[in-house]
Amino acid sequence: MSTFAPEWLALREKADADARAVDLVDRLRKIHLNRTPLVVRDLGCGTGSLGRWLTGRLDGPQHWVLHDRDPRLLGIAAASMSGPGVTVETREGDLTALTAADLAGTSLVTASALLDLLTADEVDALAEACVGAGCPALLTLSVAGRVEFDPAEPLNAEPADAEFEAAFNAHQRRVVAGRRLLGPDAAEATVEAFERRGAEVTTSPSPWRLGPDQAALAGEWLRGWVGAAVEQEPRLAAEAPAYLQRKLDHGPRVVVHHTDLLAIPR
Repeated sequence: MSTFAPEWLALREKADADARAVDLVDRLRKIHLNRTPLVVRDLGCGTGSLGRWLTGRLDGPQHWVLHDRDPRLLGIAAASMSGPGVTVETREGDLTALTAADLAGTSLVTASALLDLLTADEVDALAEACVGAGCPALLTLSVAGRVEFDPAEPLNAEPADAEFEAAFNAHQRRVVAGRRLLGPDAAEATVEAFERRGAEVTTSPSPWRLGPDQAALAGEWLRGWVGAAVEQEPRLAAEAPAYLQRKLDHGPRVVVHHTDLLAIPR
């Protein structure tokens, strides 16, 4: 599992908040979430941005259990989430090993930008644990493998866009330490894993829409996107500097597509 710099997570927090599918939270609030206070487990919590976004959208007192492998991120998350009606504890370690027994008493499992970093087996195990424990899962911001530059001006698209997108998506599906990551296939694999166990699954688009007001994030994202594509396809290295500069000079204005999903065991 990758770890991320707090600076990157802070830079993307507003875009994440703007993108998340509120309709799924509305749907979640209509079902009966067991126990009081609500017990919410946030898997791969990072600095706690999903918790900061979601606590005010859930009713009543809440106890959040924050899972991450990075103790530095856990410390930031715990310090930023405590408040009236909200208590927090942290769990450092491998979140892919959680079982239904570990989730006993959990009202809701959440995660943000996590599924694409998992393997098919790990997603399957997550579905098994959630359904086995009878707790819903709200899993947000999984990369969808589609990027649109200048969506209001589609004629500005260039052939290299498709090449870099394909290379980036292949990089997302790479093998890391013997683990084949799902990348842009993660949402579909997760839907299948939950539905196979009888859960009701609803998906909703959650795109980043980056423009001049998010120029710093757009530039940082673009550099990372191009860099990953070149790492996957070294033949793109000669073209990359000029391509990157053209995009930076143009803004960039870009829509980065993601998918949110809500799985509710029946």
